[in-house]
Amino acid sequence: MVLSKTASQTDVSVHSTFASRYVRNSLPRFKMPEESIPKEAAYQIINDELMLDGNPRLNLASFVTTWMEPECDKLIMDAVNKNYVDMDEYPVTTELQNRCVNMIAHLFNAPLGDSETAVGVGTVGSSEAIMLAGLAFKRKWQNKRKAEGKPYDKPNIVTGANVQVCWEKFARYFEVELKEVKLREGYYVMDPAKAVEMVDENTICVAAILGSTLNGEFEDVKLLNDLLVEKNKETGWDTPIHVDAASGGFIAPFLYPELEWDFRLPLVKSINVSGHKYGLVYAGIGWVIWRNKEDLPEELIFHINYLGADQPTFTLNFSKGSSQVIAQYYQLIRLGYEGYRNVMENCHENAMVLKRGLEKTGRFNIVSKDEGVPLVAFSLKDNKRHDEFEIAEMLRRFGWIVPAYTMPADAQHITVLRVVIREDFSRTLAERLVMDIEKVLHELDMLPAKVSAKLAMAEEEHGNNGTVKKTAIETQREITAYWKKYVTERKTNKNKIC
Repeated sequence: MVLSKTASQTDVSVHSTFASRYVRNSLPRFKMPEESIPKEAAYQIINDELMLDGNPRLNLASFVTTWMEPECDKLIMDAVNKNYVDMDEYPVTTELQNRCVNMIAHLFNAPLGDSETAVGVGTVGSSEAIMLAGLAFKRKWQNKRKAEGKPYDKPNIVTGANVQVCWEKFARYFEVELKEVKLREGYYVMDPAKAVEMVDENTICVAAILGSTLNGEFEDVKLLNDLLVEKNKETGWDTPIHVDAASGGFIAPFLYPELEWDFRLPLVKSINVSGHKYGLVYAGIGWVIWRNKEDLPEELIFHINYLGADQPTFTLNFSKGSSQVIAQYYQLIRLGYEGYRNVMENCHENAMVLKRGLEKTGRFNIVSKDEGVPLVAFSLKDNKRHDEFEIAEMLRRFGWIVPAYTMPADAQHITVLRVVIREDFSRTLAERLVMDIEKVLHELDMLPAKVSAKLAMAEEEHGNNGTVKKTAIETQREITAYWKKYVTERKTNKNKIC
């Protein structure tokens, strides 16, 4: 006779993962659970929730790399338990970082002698890199002002209104006034002439952007340098330039090698670049390079001797992973100049495919430039009935994540959509995206207008009553404000549900 027994609640060996009580019962979300659960159940619970995230490959809002070769993935996983800061334990990893710094410095035409090593450091991204570069400019300016017996308590930095938020963070965290050159319709980058006009004796540097987040456009660093050279001669100042090449630093050397934006220009003293953007490495790596040792004040550098020799270090954080440094080195030697050029050419070609497809619809104005970061920024020619925020919302049904946003001051009445073309965005995907956008446009044409129609009716009524009729810009600003509020409320409600 066969004897059977009922499995107890704790006897999990007879249960499949989905039949176990650990998956059937909800776990606390904001407090650590009292009891442990099996590793299989923990994995499944987390994996199930993560399925609701967007597909990184279809996240066209991000500049950050979402694909690397399997061989590099293996190197990353092999080094995932290495803490980069333990330089005495991992001297080879430190050497790989130094090699990357020198390779990138030569790529940016740093004036190095045959036996001279570059001055630079790996960071967790361009945000940290910009903080370090900004601190170097501030300290050098303060030291000079102290030596001259002048006030040094009101430093400022000049940028365009199109800068990434990390510049605002730097200004606020380190008490530096941020002087922004406003944008205007049709011109969405910093005007070099206006920037130089804003420079005064307290300006620690002018920050130029090689690849605007808004539309991918390269700012004219050469013109900025020439104008600033003249102003420095007239005033006796020595205001320098920092180039934020987070997006464009790994593009310009391969697609536009004759473009002068880097250390070929005498006033460019430091450059940052994101390895995790077009450096083709997963998120978590950036670089900042200085022109020479004199541009990085010695008092900001800490010295350690874990390796039996002096090892200078200049970072904001301490511990960080080694994987991304190793991955950057892999890409630099694996691809070489030829490989990077091929990748960037392919990205640019796919951007042009997307641009032509959008132009053929006859419904969009292209806001981005052909020369710059390979992306396409575009806006509706007519957004009275439906606008860019609706298009972005409806594209999510097809899996696409395409951001819609308003431009900064004084072009905030302009709303655009932006598609960033990365290495893993193929021509097939570009053509498919155009098809899906056309489907969305067709569906929107079949729907009644929302807030825009109400605003138009209100305008007409006011006009008939003899009141002043709103301008097109005022109407568009109201529409934009409504949709920003609408999208924010939807996100808030989703968070409450979760």
